[in-house]
Amino acid sequence: MSLLWQARFFTTVNHLRDLPKTQIPEIAFAGRSNAGKSSAINTLTNQKRLCFASKTPGRTQHINYFSIGGAHVGQHRNDEARPEEIRAMLVDLPGYGYAEVSGAAKQHWNILLGNYVQKRDQLVALVLIMDSRRPFTDLDVQMLEWFADSGRPVLCLLTKADKLNRSEATAALRKAEAFLEQYHDDEGPLFPYHVQLFSSLKRTGVEEADEVIRQLLGLDQDPDQPLSDNTSSEQPDSSE
Repeated sequence: MSLLWQARFFTTVNHLRDLPKTQIPEIAFAGRSNAGKSSAINTLTNQKRLCFASKTPGRTQHINYFSIGGAHVGQHRNDEARPEEIRAMLVDLPGYGYAEVSGAAKQHWNILLGNYVQKRDQLVALVLIMDSRRPFTDLDVQMLEWFADSGRPVLCLLTKADKLNRSEATAALRKAEAFLEQYHDDEGPLFPYHVQLFSSLKRTGVEEADEVIRQLLGLDQDPDQPLSDNTSSEQPDSSE
């Protein structure tokens, strides 16, 4: 059983001043409102409604925190986590790019998202959720640009891979890898990255993503030992 299955709702915030004062590692999930972000989080945590997948994309306007560790029983959904034993946080960021959201709401989200991914010291990595048929839209690139300067790892999940045939899936993966390779200078990649295909429906890539996320959060280490540097440039193999 993966430690991610212990995920429990922790808190929700709508302003940076209300972010938790915890000093444990966080990994944030970002993506367009219709890219399958909520489904991906639910699949990775083996829960059906931990993350609310609204029929109206763009409805979620807050940053939602889910704790990992400290659960009394791994698969019991209603038990509370022991705060002193929480080891990491999964952070669900508001979906972006939904046309019917008001201009004021979009501006608030942009400020909230940009400041969070650029300034949150506890943030160790970003999971960028993108529809495998339409990766790296302008808004996805904006999110990546906000985060890139941190030099921290990025995990790109190309969702809805079940809608692609084998050749289309291979092409989508190669296209995404080629795009990420552009973030490179004379000293090497600007940030570590891992890109893979993912399908919540067919559970494609779930074990691979689970392993990467646990590594980035240091969850595979003994909890009594100090966390190692999670921003290592060593990359997992991105081949399927």
